[in-house]
Amino acid sequence: MSKKTVAVICGGRSSEHEISCLSAGGVLAGLDKNRFDVVLIGITKSGNWVHLPLDYPLTIIDGVLPTVAESASALVADVHGFSVNGKPLAIDVVFPALHGPYGEDGTIQGFLETADIAYVGSGVMASGAAMDKAFSKIVFAAAGMRVAQGIVVTEDNWAEQVTELEYPVFVKPARGGSSRGTHKVKSADALSSALADAFTFDRKVMIEKAVVGREIECAVLERNGVVEASLVGEILIDSKFEFYDFEAKYLDDATTVNLPANIPVSASDEIRAKAAQAFKALGCSGLARVDFFYTDKGEVVINEINTMPGFTSTSMYPKLMATIGVDYTTLIGALIDTGLSRTNGVLGARNTPLN
Repeated sequence: MSKKTVAVICGGRSSEHEISCLSAGGVLAGLDKNRFDVVLIGITKSGNWVHLPLDYPLTIIDGVLPTVAESASALVADVHGFSVNGKPLAIDVVFPALHGPYGEDGTIQGFLETADIAYVGSGVMASGAAMDKAFSKIVFAAAGMRVAQGIVVTEDNWAEQVTELEYPVFVKPARGGSSRGTHKVKSADALSSALADAFTFDRKVMIEKAVVGREIECAVLERNGVVEASLVGEILIDSKFEFYDFEAKYLDDATTVNLPANIPVSASDEIRAKAAQAFKALGCSGLARVDFFYTDKGEVVINEINTMPGFTSTSMYPKLMATIGVDYTTLIGALIDTGLSRTNGVLGARNTPLN
């Protein structure tokens, strides 16, 4: 069987640019080179598309996160596909290792659909719905799932909506990621500054009543038409952090993971079932990591779903999948195979327009 060529795309214009680079580095390292050839494509912070060498540094070096250099070789991405110096790149499938707006929100997926290029992960609608946490909460609630109570505000209308808040609350951009712009607010005096920061990431911000509970995560994988849920893991956070924020996630050795989580089997089973339910309710494809709270009262509260979670070999998603026997290289291969099946778009596996 001939090799397929995979284009791994990293970087992007969102605040998660650097995390995307780390994920792409993980995918490159874990890809089965006997099955796949690879092309590395970067998107700079200013939005320029570039062609990167396969040895481009995509790891944390001396505490510094990687970025896509503006000086890299220019690449053209349009409805005809990808080309460098006028020469087309033969790409079979794209692995968009992109997080946040312009990458995980349906925009890159829409471009790839228009260009008729197969890709890993959820389609346009599911990506957009999952990225917008305020919207996905509506879908989850409609499916009978418990969600955190809260409101959605914008910069010009928040003051009149927050007069009856009960603290503590969490303030977070509706379409952000990696906890950037997210704050735990314990009093009304601290609310305006938290909102001001959140509004730098998104014009739509959620204010949610804090859920007192353990942070439980479950990975979902779609392969061969079957949706599988991993065992569940619990994030344990160093007491110096108020919550699982950006620094705790990426820049400080502040978290440990219990795999599997030390919770009742019945609760674990419920979370696994709800992870698959959430995946299907939004119409996701390929992969997702679903985050929950498990309260002292035994309640399972869904927090959010990530359709392109962090993807280094040490990221939570691959660790979770390993609990059901899916190693990193096998996982990457399965996602590419699912992407090649073209089940995530409106036309499905069809390559010709509907009449």
